[in-house]
Amino acid sequence: MDLKKTSAPVNTVTYNKALIEKPTGNVYEAITIMAKRANQINSEIKKELTEKLEEFATYNDSLEEVFENKEQIEVSKFYEKLPKPHALSVQEWLDGKTFYRNSNK
Repeated sequence: MDLKKTSAPVNTVTYNKALIEKPTGNVYEAITIMAKRANQINSEIKKELTEKLEEFATYNDSLEEVFENKEQIEVSKFYEKLPKPHALSVQEWLDGKTFYRNSNK
């Protein structure tokens, strides 16, 4: 997932209910699918951020050696400015990029 190329909004947006429920015909099913996808996206982002911050980890027990790492701060700021996972999930849903299946059908 390329987080830099997403068109998901960073701020709160009101969506058309008809557009949300159009693929499934049921707004509750659509919201459930988007919520599950948001959890997946959140896990991916968390894993990616943890891997990047591991590069800066120091394993010293001394409190005197704590210092600010500019690269670490930049990485953290980048992830703070990203759209939230639910916004990314809704954008994927509206763009038709979310694959789903109903096992009952």
